[in-house]
Amino acid sequence: MVMSIILQKDKKIICATKCINPPAEMPQKLSITREISKKKVSSLSRLPRFSLTPAPNNAREKYEWGNFLNFLCKHDKVAIINFEQYTFYILPPSIASTSSPVNVAYQIDNTCSVDTHPRDCESGSHLEECGGPNTAEDLKFHRAEDHAHHFTAETCTEVQFRLPVKNFIRADPSYLKTLGQAHSGWIFGGIAELVDNSRDAKATKMDIFVDMINLKSGKDVPMLSIIDDGQGMNHDEVMKMVSFGHKQSDKDDKDHIGKFGVGFKTGAMRLGRDVLVITQTTNSRSLAFLSQSLNEDKDNIEIPIVSYCRQGQRMEVDISMQSETLAKYNLKAIKEFSPFNKYLIGEKAALFGGGTGTQIYIWNLDEWGSKYCLEWHEGLKGGSSFHQGDILIRSRRTRSRPGQISQKVPLDYSLRAYLEVIFLVPRMKISVQGTQVKSRPLANFFTQTVIETGNILGRPVELILGFSQLEWERANCGIFLYWHGRLIEAYKRVGGMIHNADVGRGVIGVIDVTNLMDVQDGRVWVHNNKQGFQDSEPYACLEEWLGRQADEYWDNNFDSLKLDKDNCVFKPDHEWVQCDKCRKWRILPSDFDSRKLPMQWFCYMEPFKGQCADAEQKMEPGIVNVSTKRSGYDCTLKNFDSKRMEVVMKMFGTDDDKLVNSEDVRFPALKRLRKGVRR
Repeated sequence: MVMSIILQKDKKIICATKCINPPAEMPQKLSITREISKKKVSSLSRLPRFSLTPAPNNAREKYEWGNFLNFLCKHDKVAIINFEQYTFYILPPSIASTSSPVNVAYQIDNTCSVDTHPRDCESGSHLEECGGPNTAEDLKFHRAEDHAHHFTAETCTEVQFRLPVKNFIRADPSYLKTLGQAHSGWIFGGIAELVDNSRDAKATKMDIFVDMINLKSGKDVPMLSIIDDGQGMNHDEVMKMVSFGHKQSDKDDKDHIGKFGVGFKTGAMRLGRDVLVITQTTNSRSLAFLSQSLNEDKDNIEIPIVSYCRQGQRMEVDISMQSETLAKYNLKAIKEFSPFNKYLIGEKAALFGGGTGTQIYIWNLDEWGSKYCLEWHEGLKGGSSFHQGDILIRSRRTRSRPGQISQKVPLDYSLRAYLEVIFLVPRMKISVQGTQVKSRPLANFFTQTVIETGNILGRPVELILGFSQLEWERANCGIFLYWHGRLIEAYKRVGGMIHNADVGRGVIGVIDVTNLMDVQDGRVWVHNNKQGFQDSEPYACLEEWLGRQADEYWDNNFDSLKLDKDNCVFKPDHEWVQCDKCRKWRILPSDFDSRKLPMQWFCYMEPFKGQCADAEQKMEPGIVNVSTKRSGYDCTLKNFDSKRMEVVMKMFGTDDDKLVNSEDVRFPALKRLRKGVRR
């Protein structure tokens, strides 16, 4: 934290300063009350400290700052400031100049203290001054147990220069491995955390890929790279990212996913032992290194961070955020314990160009026996829609869900399949192993679509139900639950689906439960790994309501339906295509063959022939549509009735209702199945 403070004496301004990491919220002005000899203040070396850096507004303030430091050095004095329960001691620097920063020791309530070592830039590196407080030689790094001081009768007589006894925790490096256990059941949950962060940073493009990198030992190992073009992070935001939880904003943003302050740590540590983050904003660049390798055999977690600020066309070390010596130490640690040297760091930083974004590199990936939990394939070259690059879970196991017997659930082990449906309204372009993921908003691919609305605990909910030919072939069904536009649960069976594998086969539902799961006091009923919901009243009521709606939909649309032996393929009520520029979804005409679309499609192309500025089309609640045969399929229907149905289809953005005639197809009769357990 950096604050601007004006230092004054006798109501006369000495100089404007930048206060780095103060112990509390400080006033805009601090007044020096007196100066005393440094020898009269005992135990100064045991007091915690923060820094003051000059930020003069004019030449006079710069001159006064130099005079003030010269006075302290010449007479070996400390300047004292009293503020509320704090007493501050401005220490003389080793070298006095108009640009020299100073360290400020402080104490509270003039009582005894236990932990007195200062921290520099929240990096985990502890500093103590034994002679010249601003020289590189005075930087000494201590272990956590060195911070505990044992009091005797003699030391306790120095009560006036001690802090109140407080208990602080330390984090053993083994906790980094513990963090990864949040996603122990499903490794893609770790990748999803990093994807969420990119979406929250307003990224429009994201690349996820695994390639090989050479370690200093000469061994080639795989490295997972996640790169976006979002807003990037400044120093304070990087500190929040690596901190173990932080205060959340009270702002209610329906599009913001991050809520718990632990996603980056749990996700990265599940994927691998070591992670380097390079992030750039318009005016800054930062490096952060979260590493189990670096912290082996240590007693507390150290997280090296180096921050730079833009000086013209160059990025220089930001001394307002950390001392130059600390920056050099942290950069050296990054180079020593990672495969990144200054040339590779420069090469990665060049990827930003003049823009912003964040790059995350993870190596020493989690292992599966003698191999890795993840496996990756490059896919075929030439833009082929088949054999596209993908990242897979090596076990290929499907996740456990009540009532499910199907083993054909690609999103459980294919990253490409998971990212196709991860967002309710996909906007960000995501590439996996160099090939763009074609987003698949589920509600746009249903037949016999029904939109049901309801009220749960006084809060409105909207459920879209429909039939999916693809999921019927895979023997899947269930509800996809989204929260803040992000998939939390997939294929959740409700109602009769739980007790019989054939009930609801092919029926898929989509619902966003943000309004229901967010409480006004800031509490949310979502697990912090964002892979499930807490056992709560809203969730229990939601399950019951979803069960009723799903059973009613199945009874009304499929119990009496007859299927043809030829298993004809039917197209959705509406086929959709997404523009690769504006990322909006457009409805295709019913007589258009979607297989003729190019790999990259834009709004001006056939058959839309519109503009990116045109609004998206949406369906209104309560409308049921019955599909026709997919054009282009050679499929003959036998023994069908000539009865025709007229279905009203309302499209958002059109002036007139359209009447669509479709054939009522006969299918082999399905046996009506009993709901619930057999008596």
